[in-house]
Amino acid sequence: KAVSMLCHLQLHTTPEKFYIEACDDGTNDVLAIDRVSTEMTLSGKKDIPPAAVTRPICGIMGTIRLVAGVYLVVITKKKKVGILFGHNVWKAIDFDIISYKKTMLHLTDDQMQDNKTFLSMINNVLTTDGFYFATDYDLTHTLQRLANTSPDFQDMSLLERVSGCGSAWSGKGREPGQSEIVTRVQMKFIVMKSCCINGKTFDWTLISRRSCFRAGVRYYVRGIDSEGHAANFVETEQIIQYNGWKASFVQTRGSMPFFWSQRPNLKYKPKPQISKSTNHMDGFQRHFDSQNILYGKQVVLNLVNQKGSEKPLEEAFAKLAASLGNGMVKYVAFDFHKECSRMRWDRLQILVDSVSEMQDEYGYFLVDSDGKVLLQQDGTFRSNCMDCLDRTNVIQSLLARRSLQSQLQRLGVLHVGQRIEEQAEFEKIYKNAWADNANACAKQYAGTGALKTDFTRTGKRTQWGLVMDGWNSLIRYYKNNFSDGFRQDSIDLFLGNYAVEEEEGSTPLRVQKDWKSPIAQSISFNVPLPSSGDTWTETLAYVLFWGTASACTATVILFNGHDFVDAPKLVQKEKMD
Repeated sequence: KAVSMLCHLQLHTTPEKFYIEACDDGTNDVLAIDRVSTEMTLSGKKDIPPAAVTRPICGIMGTIRLVAGVYLVVITKKKKVGILFGHNVWKAIDFDIISYKKTMLHLTDDQMQDNKTFLSMINNVLTTDGFYFATDYDLTHTLQRLANTSPDFQDMSLLERVSGCGSAWSGKGREPGQSEIVTRVQMKFIVMKSCCINGKTFDWTLISRRSCFRAGVRYYVRGIDSEGHAANFVETEQIIQYNGWKASFVQTRGSMPFFWSQRPNLKYKPKPQISKSTNHMDGFQRHFDSQNILYGKQVVLNLVNQKGSEKPLEEAFAKLAASLGNGMVKYVAFDFHKECSRMRWDRLQILVDSVSEMQDEYGYFLVDSDGKVLLQQDGTFRSNCMDCLDRTNVIQSLLARRSLQSQLQRLGVLHVGQRIEEQAEFEKIYKNAWADNANACAKQYAGTGALKTDFTRTGKRTQWGLVMDGWNSLIRYYKNNFSDGFRQDSIDLFLGNYAVEEEEGSTPLRVQKDWKSPIAQSISFNVPLPSSGDTWTETLAYVLFWGTASACTATVILFNGHDFVDAPKLVQKEKMD
């Protein structure tokens, strides 16, 4: 019981207090929250006033302070994803943000507007698909980490366990004594399938855990921070259960771990910039020191282009890896686009074959039906491309299939000589799940579904897949330039990277626009406007004038592209870099 959270909750509301009642068998706990002082105390069911308005809730995300005061964030609807080792896994579907204050009359018009904007930011994060939780099982850690933990760790509540882990996106407002009340929620992707090969049924699970450190959106969060946390860092674990046996294979992805940025500027592909004033090795070493502690040996698979704008990044990564002098970190560069150009996707096998010996050496985690650990995974593959989305997911799915082949043979599910690729029904499940994983990770970071999922789903590249990639790329372009500043602010606010002061007089939301915007407008609108005439010379002059005006306007806008995109307002750029 010490490590579980409460499954069934009811929220009782009065003008003075919130009462959160635990409805599980054998519990009498009630968390009382004073709506004026915000004080939280544990009491019993007898303290709930009969006149309170009651509603069932599925969990508590935590509390957050906005301009109008403190808000309680609760889960109001959940969906069962599956059962993992006998424990229900849920997906949070709907949420409610409830104000402690009974009125907003104490706010000015500007404060009301700012508070409304902050609320929309919180809703923006909550409506992002991918919040999962379990009330009586630790989803934040891999099977191997859980097996190697101390007795003290096992006695911790699920929420307390996550204090040093980077994968929990809830519980920011927790007070002492609330460990079993607050629901620990993660942003991730989970798929759970019951599969059958050769008449033998096994459970196959794929879990991707998104880190809350250096969290953000595609172009505004790249590289690492001073603590060595990488942008878009995701830990992906593939789990097999068969006849009481458990097997697990873990991989990671994350932005290239040095100080670089790629700010949107209205160009289709902004040029990446490597910081010239920062000691890259400090953050680089911190990153891999933590990776070695968590995962053991590391094989870096750098999939970026080795020419063009991506070439300096690959060269910088290779140089830092060579200078690190860490025998537990091996660097492998593979120019994905060059090798697979002209639809030659079979050449991905070159990379898989080149690292096969290291994959066999690192192995996977295996526990028999008696709970005895038979094998440990001694190292992981850390893959990256520019976004750590499309190219990365393709490679991870191939490496995971190779590990799965070995696991299923060891467990006796596959016969000697059989290949996973030959099992049509399972292969379809496998490919679709990895494609869905790509889409989930991409929507959370880039704002659209992933590219190249036609290969992941079918095993080959198609013309329709190229068309869909083009469509998704256009949507990414629009979102990255004109809506990602708001999305980045939403994440920073949700995770506490920016703290709102109650009744704050002035917030960064009301930043004055740059001087360049009026100038660009004046080019178009504040000049004498010729009109088209009846003669061809007048019409030509009309066309030339407006053509020149449009070209000048476009030139000013593109030259000052940074000032025309939707940029974050809450966290300073220097901190983000």
